[in-house]
Amino acid sequence: MPLSSASALPPLRLAVVGHVEWVEFLAVDQWPRPGAIGHALQTLQEPAGGGAVVAVQMARLLQQPVQFFTALGRDSVGEACIKRLEHLGLDVHVAWREAPTRRGLSLVDREGDRAITVIGERLTPTLDDDLPWEALGECDGLFATAADAPLLKACRSAAVLAATPRIGLPVLQEAGVALDALIGSGLDPDERVEPEQLNTAPHTLIQTEGAAGGFSHPGGRYAPALLHGPLVESYGCGDSFAAGVVTGLAARWSLAKAIALGAQCGAACATRFGPYGS
Repeated sequence: MPLSSASALPPLRLAVVGHVEWVEFLAVDQWPRPGAIGHALQTLQEPAGGGAVVAVQMARLLQQPVQFFTALGRDSVGEACIKRLEHLGLDVHVAWREAPTRRGLSLVDREGDRAITVIGERLTPTLDDDLPWEALGECDGLFATAADAPLLKACRSAAVLAATPRIGLPVLQEAGVALDALIGSGLDPDERVEPEQLNTAPHTLIQTEGAAGGFSHPGGRYAPALLHGPLVESYGCGDSFAAGVVTGLAARWSLAKAIALGAQCGAACATRFGPYGS
């Protein structure tokens, strides 16, 4: 079901350039500890990771396909990722790699706390890959989670370009592009990037703080959206937030309105098991 505030969105052409991880989600009765045997109360497998989650959330907001540019291992896991992501509403463009598709394990306890372990290297699309990169310039909005510096430069041809700090500080520095928004977790040291570290500061820097809302520069502190159901887990909440913000900015909404849409997307994600729900 689309979010109520997304009903006024105009037709948009959106894309994501990023990564995928095939994740097994386990709701556990207790955290693993030496010598103990725990039990999984619920299990689920999905193609997840930041790139996939943002793209699926965008497609749900628009109720239309979103282009997703990614890299996958030439294996059965990679094939399963494509099949599921297409079912979730994405037009998937894949750069095939001989390395295995990255996998992950996400555990969540009864209180909604989670821990993630990834298996293998993150596979990253590059501008050298034979993909329809000319489509980037036709996009009203684009979000990047994994790319090399030349590809991030090419992404700047989109009307609105945003990225996560997890794309890597060296990539951001080498690309030197003016991002419309840099969106990351203010609680994760690996996602803390200060404007002075970049050759060109982003127009907007947004640092999320989970249930406390977050901070935007410019804009200041913003409040979280209310949960319309019990808290289940936080996997994908930040990526869902980013999807809402970029979609709002691509629609030429105000920053405050775009952040409010992002907060609603993040709150909705927190009430379901896995990033997509039913």
